[in-house]
Amino acid sequence: MSETNAEITTADLYDELEDALDSCSTQFRRFGRKARFHGTIVTVRCFRDNQIVKETLNSPGEGKVLVVDGDANVESALMGDMIAEAAVKNGWAGVVINGAIRDSVAVDELDLGVKALGTNPRKSAKAGEGEKDVPVSFGGATFTPGDHLWSDEDGVVVTSAENAKRLSTVA
Repeated sequence: MSETNAEITTADLYDELEDALDSCSTQFRRFGRKARFHGTIVTVRCFRDNQIVKETLNSPGEGKVLVVDGDANVESALMGDMIAEAAVKNGWAGVVINGAIRDSVAVDELDLGVKALGTNPRKSAKAGEGEKDVPVSFGGATFTPGDHLWSDEDGVVVTSAENAKRLSTVA
């Protein structure tokens, strides 16, 4: 591949790696100014409670991508503009949420890649219920902490850290 990692499209990745990739079939909406983003995966599993999401995005991101499995629930938002602003400030490349966000107009102004199922103005609970750094699965893909995710206009793909390293030597 002649492109740098930032320029590799999900279609090119699939052509290169095929079965070594998981392609997420979930049809996300795009938010934030970054249409394309990629990075090492950090995960959170939570249900209508975003305290762990908030704590995670308020920590150093170092170009990583947070994948949040909210069980495809859109009855309350798992991220809003203040948490998204913290993600930018802390160097996160992007956030993929199997759930809803809020403050979408403000999030669209941020230099962050965001994929979510939709929006809901209702805030979530703050009890801290959920899990961090556990494998999560949705849309036919498994997101394991330490693996690598790419997101662009065509979708979301994930591969092992080993395959991602192999790609970086080819690119």
